[in-house]
Amino acid sequence: MKLGILRTDAVRPELKPEYGEYPDMFIALLRHSDPNLEYAVYDVELGEYPVDIDEVDAYLITGSKSSVYEDKRWIIELMEFVRELNRRHKKLLGFCFGHQLVAQALGGKTERSAKGWGVGLHTHRFTTVPSWHDQGDVNLSILVSHQDQVVAVPDSARVLAGSEFCENAVCQIGDHILTFQGHPEFVPEYSRELLSIRRERIGEEAYAAGVSSLSGIAQGQRVGSWVLNFLYA
Repeated sequence: MKLGILRTDAVRPELKPEYGEYPDMFIALLRHSDPNLEYAVYDVELGEYPVDIDEVDAYLITGSKSSVYEDKRWIIELMEFVRELNRRHKKLLGFCFGHQLVAQALGGKTERSAKGWGVGLHTHRFTTVPSWHDQGDVNLSILVSHQDQVVAVPDSARVLAGSEFCENAVCQIGDHILTFQGHPEFVPEYSRELLSIRRERIGEEAYAAGVSSLSGIAQGQRVGSWVLNFLYA
């Protein structure tokens, strides 16, 4: 299995030496479940795409500081690529920005949430338990960092999990697309540093709640195993 990671942002320079770039975070996460998984990275902000869509077996869209509704050429091009992947029923994963972009590209809607920033450790509850799930606890504790939310999902999508803060947190389309609002690739230390950097933007109340939540246990590895179950199904 070879996974194509569509990189949509860069880690801040001061955090990169410790945590690497976003593709590095996903590779570290997924290696726990499958050390033999191969990767190719495409920087879609720079217009990098595979010469042949089938040169990898599946794709993953990372998070980004950009918003999917921004009028940027690379975002428009990525949406068209997502539509082509969907037409071909190619396996596709999306996280945070990737989750929102898939929804937007396929007929849903993403917008800035009136609820403000979602930061720290959140709990998303599964109301439908799919076959790739471990069939255990329906509550998922996952690190998040977002202002935008999917407010309407595509007609073809099933909402599998959500919360009072984020209703459409995990979505699936057919057997080929799976998206999460959360960041399973983040570790608590990275979230803490990101919170500190964004403290003024986030606001003191959300910042304090986010930092306090990090005492909980993030289940990123659980999501990593689900992702592999989904890819190999």
